Amino acid sequence: MLRNIFKGGDKKRVEPEDINQKDNWFNRLKSGLAKTRNSFISQLSGLLRVGRKIDEDLMEEIEEILIQSDVGVDTTLALMENVRETVKERGLRDSSDLGTVIKDEVLKLLGEDVPLKLEGDSPYTILVLGVNGAGKTTTIGKLASRFNANGNRVLVAAGDTFRAAAEDQLAIWCERAGAELIRGGERADPASVVFDAVQAAKTREVDVLIVDTAGRLHTKKPLMDELSKIGRVMGQAHTGAPHEVLLVIDGTVGQNALMQAKIFNEAVPITGVVVTKLDGTAKGGIVIAVKSELGAPVKLIGIGEKLDDLRDFAADDFVEALFTIEGTVEITQ
Repeated sequence: MLRNIFKGGDKKRVEPEDINQKDNWFNRLKSGLAKTRNSFISQLSGLLRVGRKIDEDLMEEIEEILIQSDVGVDTTLALMENVRETVKERGLRDSSDLGTVIKDEVLKLLGEDVPLKLEGDSPYTILVLGVNGAGKTTTIGKLASRFNANGNRVLVAAGDTFRAAAEDQLAIWCERAGAELIRGGERADPASVVFDAVQAAKTREVDVLIVDTAGRLHTKKPLMDELSKIGRVMGQAHTGAPHEVLLVIDGTVGQNALMQAKIFNEAVPITGVVVTKLDGTAKGGIVIAVKSELGAPVKLIGIGEKLDDLRDFAADDFVEALFTIEGTVEITQ
């Protein structure tokens, strides 16, 4: 068994009644990140071996692996600059000592966890952005199910009126999640539909309003204008709205997802990111890049199609799952 080059400090104590549930999710997360781990961490393990000295050639090889894993050039350079500083400060010489340093620097880049919370006056409004195919509809359905399970009454607005199929898909998810749906019909003005939904949410004393939007990047300027208008209309109809602007990005797209994200952020400043389909990609490094390149935290991640496969992002769990190599490295619990 290889030496645990990614060993970190002791994880915080988990209360006995929470252990089974937490372990179950951690195992699912670890399984979901298998493709990324096999292409990313396995390569690092091959480099960081006892007896190999730390030099610039090694640092450049590590940078190449990070970039190939869609951590991104800018994020990789920032991370490795910090690694070099730590190596210099501690006087590290053996490459096997770098595992813990890299792991710690990834955690620092991810920053503090910012879970999704319902705060302020009802209805709590969530505007959901993202290109078609990124997983917006399933994300909305899973969010609605989560809020409903916690005893909150949920209303969903079908703001993507340019695709009839979008409303139909949303209706199916709302039925599964136990949420009501406001729809305006094909080619209806999206801002008008959203305005009506906000009014309905207030009248019906709904706890949470989730707004779907179109994601046609091939019509960039009209779409951005439309999204900006929806954001303004929500603010006019309800003080503080939208309380949350979630951008859904497809984890399998990698760095292209960040390029899309920057375009959406120009229209409506995002407050959090949802990374979906992490179980189907070797590009999970995109999660590391999001915070540093967008300035917005990853709030939720998806690793499957089940209703409970969308969870609050926890940096500690993500890094532990990513840096655990089955059969070779044991992570201290």
